[in-house]
Amino acid sequence: MIAKQVFQEKISSALENMSFPIEPEELYEPIRYTLSMGGKRLRPQLTLMSCSLFSDDIQAAVNPALGIEIFHNFTLLHDDIMDEAPLRRGKATVHTKWNSNIAILSGDVMFVEACRLMSKAPDHALRDVLDVFYKAAVEVCEGQQYDMNFELRSDVTLSEYLEMIRLKTAVLLGAALQIGALCGGASTDDAEHLYAFGCSLGVAFQLMDDILDVYGDPSKFGKQVGGDILANKKTFLSLKAFEKAKVEKATELKSWYSTREQTEKKVERVTALFDELGIRKDAEEQRDAFYQKAISELNALRADDNKKELFYDFAAKLMHRDR
Repeated sequence: MIAKQVFQEKISSALENMSFPIEPEELYEPIRYTLSMGGKRLRPQLTLMSCSLFSDDIQAAVNPALGIEIFHNFTLLHDDIMDEAPLRRGKATVHTKWNSNIAILSGDVMFVEACRLMSKAPDHALRDVLDVFYKAAVEVCEGQQYDMNFELRSDVTLSEYLEMIRLKTAVLLGAALQIGALCGGASTDDAEHLYAFGCSLGVAFQLMDDILDVYGDPSKFGKQVGGDILANKKTFLSLKAFEKAKVEKATELKSWYSTREQTEKKVERVTALFDELGIRKDAEEQRDAFYQKAISELNALRADDNKKELFYDFAAKLMHRDR
């Protein structure tokens, strides 16, 4: 079984060895800057991990794995423009450091580069890999559009929210796993089990994020606890609270979520309402349901049990985290 650090080192080395033209500098320097920001690199590592389940030749999946990572960073670059975000991973966003036009164009080149790398998948899997990648790429954009639409709506349902996070966050995780499996020679069924594993785990991951935003340890979470409340953001917790609240509590929730007030009092009072309504337990139960769906897909996978242990461990660590 290949050690986990091998996947990390393989991706880090491949990214460091990537080269882009020098000129025009305003087009390519933002790309180098974006890729130098770091990050967990989870998706490309998962592509190599899933390939290793079915083949010892993980090199076959390196280019598609890089394509996944560059595509992911492209989406973040464009998301930052739409969100008018000043920082990404503690550094100035590209549109802030340069301007929005440059950020858009550099992002476009990153998408083309992701497609080019994906086209280097092994011949036996190329058509299927491209189909999976293009489908996921469109769905990520759909998820982002739904997310923006939700900012303007007051009638978003929990099922709509869960579908939005599946599209915006989870499908790329699933695609990364499915693509790696296809590169490694997996059957269509096994590749689809890995896709479903990734999608369910991705939704569980986002639900965990929603929970940590309210109930996380400020010293470990890595960002402001209660940030979603202050931003009046629709999350599983806020939507579930509105669904369960009776008249008096619903009126108070609506009052807090209609103000731009940025105070500890707002976070404390909304959190207290969540507690009174039992929202944390509801969110944890929903998270656990998606986690169990992910595990059932992993159980159905026809692969070496010893190699699958890496995936069980990965899933458990995602769920038992404090940031």
